[in-house]
Amino acid sequence: MSQRSSTRNAERGTRDLIRPLLRWFSRHARDLPWRRRRDPYAVWISEIMLQQTQVKTVVPYWKRWMRELPDVRSLASAPDQRVLKLWEGLGYYSRVRNAQRAAAQIVDRHGGEFPRRFEDVLALPGVGRYTAGAISSIAFDEPRPILDGNVIRVLTRLFGIGGDPHGKKTNARLWRLAEELVTRAGSSRCSAFNQALMELGALVCTPRAPRCGACPLRRNCNASRTGRAGELPRLARRAVVTERRVIAFVVERKGKFLVRQRLGGVVNAQLWEFPNIEAPLVDGATPGELLREHLGLRVRALQPLGRINHSITRYRIRLEAYRVVPSRRDARLLGRDCWLSLAELDALPFTSAHRKVLEMLGRGATTHAESLPRSFAAESARGPAQSRTLREKGSAPSARQRSGLRQPSAAFSQASHRQDASL
Repeated sequence: MSQRSSTRNAERGTRDLIRPLLRWFSRHARDLPWRRRRDPYAVWISEIMLQQTQVKTVVPYWKRWMRELPDVRSLASAPDQRVLKLWEGLGYYSRVRNAQRAAAQIVDRHGGEFPRRFEDVLALPGVGRYTAGAISSIAFDEPRPILDGNVIRVLTRLFGIGGDPHGKKTNARLWRLAEELVTRAGSSRCSAFNQALMELGALVCTPRAPRCGACPLRRNCNASRTGRAGELPRLARRAVVTERRVIAFVVERKGKFLVRQRLGGVVNAQLWEFPNIEAPLVDGATPGELLREHLGLRVRALQPLGRINHSITRYRIRLEAYRVVPSRRDARLLGRDCWLSLAELDALPFTSAHRKVLEMLGRGATTHAESLPRSFAAESARGPAQSRTLREKGSAPSARQRSGLRQPSAAFSQASHRQDASL
C-alpha cells in the first residue's frame, strides 16, 4: 500500500482515535490548576501564558495572577506597571499587553462578561485561531479545533504527514484533521479531547525520543508503524543564531542605583533596566571607555559584578554587568535622574536579564552569574553628563515620574535603544 493511500485510510479512521485517547487522558492527565475550573478568563490567561513557555514555569505565575487579578474587570483596570510586574520573567511581553487591551475590550463591548461566541473571542487583541478554539472548547464545550506545537506533532506523526506543518497547504490539512476529530468528539467531549491531544504531545509524543510504547494511539499511528516518528514533523530550518554582547552599568550613589524605563514602542517597552550598551563581541573599547563615550561619566571605581548568558528568539546574548561609582562631579550632575534603593527597585518590573543583575546586587552573588576578570582601574572621562529628567526621590517613582522616564536623557536613549533585542 502506498504512503498516500495509508494516510487516507488513517484519516478515514479518525473515529477510532477518540475513545482510546480520552481513556488515556482520564488516567494520565496532569493536575494543573487551570483544569480545575471552567472559567473562560482562567482558561484564557493560562493559554496566553503557555505560549512559548513551559508548564512548570507557568503554574506559579498563573496562581499569583489569579489571586491578584481574578477577573476581566480587575485586569482591565489594573495599572500597567502592576500588570507587567505580575508578568515579569515570562517574556514575550506583547502577550500581556494584548491581554490588557482585550480585557478593556470585553468591558467596553461585552459588559465585562467574557464573550461566548467564537467570532467574538477571535476578535480580541492577541487571540488567534488556536487560542480562540482552546477557550471555546474548554470553557464553553463548543467543538472548535486547536493546532499548537504539541497537536501538530501528534497529527503529523499519526497520519504520516511529511510536509512543512507551517506551510500553507499542509497547515490547512492539519486544521481540517483537527476539526474532524473534535467534531466527532462532540460538545460533550470536546473539552477533554482537545486537552488530551495537547497532553499526549507534551507527555508521550515528544519532540525527541517519543514514547511510542506508551501511546494509546500507536496501533493507528503511521509514523510508529513506518519508523518515522523521529523524522516528523518536518519543520523548516531555524534562523541562524546571532551572538550579541551587552555591557550594563550599575551606577551607585549613596546606596541608590541609577535606572531607566524603556520607551514605548520598543522591545520590552515600559520595563525597567540599568543603563546598557551593545558592544563588539571581541576587542573594541574597554567598559570604562564605553561608559565615558556613551554616558559621559567619569568614575571613581569600575568593578565587574557578573556575567549573564540568556537567549531571546535567535539571539544569544552575553550581558556583562559592572558596578560603577561616579566621580563626585558627575554624581552631582546625575542628581536629577532616577535613583532608587534596592527595595524600591524590587517593586518595579525589570527585563529578565536586568532582574538577574538586580539579584546580584541583593545577594552579592547569584547562580545566574559567572565571575569576570579582575576589576578594571577607574578611568576618567571628559565632557559634561547629558541633561536628565527626574529629581531624586526617597520613594518609588510616582505615575507622573514614570511618565517622565519614558522620555529619558539623550545618553540613555543612545546607549540603551540602539539594540533591538530584550537586553
